[in-house]
Amino acid sequence: QVQLVESGGGLVQAGGSLRLSCAASGRTLNNYAIGWFRQAPGREREFVAAISWSGSDTKYADSVKGRFTISRDNAKNTVYLQMNSLKPEDTAVYSCAADRFRYGSGSRQEGTFGSWGQGTQVTVSS
Repeated sequence: QVQLVESGGGLVQAGGSLRLSCAASGRTLNNYAIGWFRQAPGREREFVAAISWSGSDTKYADSVKGRFTISRDNAKNTVYLQMNSLKPEDTAVYSCAADRFRYGSGSRQEGTFGSWGQGTQVTVSS
């Protein structure tokens, strides 16, 4: 099973930017769709963005569309989440996840994903 590690979280002021990375060890990510999810205190985990195995298809939650961009660099076995124009309501633990099966198009559903990272904290101050 692939091991995923997120990095790039931190504290940023509203309007600022962060870039999260999701790196893999133990297996290549190149054939798998990857999703980003987030969970704020007292709230359920929610979908943020997903990218297909090829990188040609992307999906976004309405709340982040136009502000966040998901991308992948298969040569580096890494998926990124560029977050711009951050808002206090974006504060959460962000986790990446790999599809259970190869060659997926990316999904908004948690159940589609079988390997999860531990998450990285993103805090946006007002």
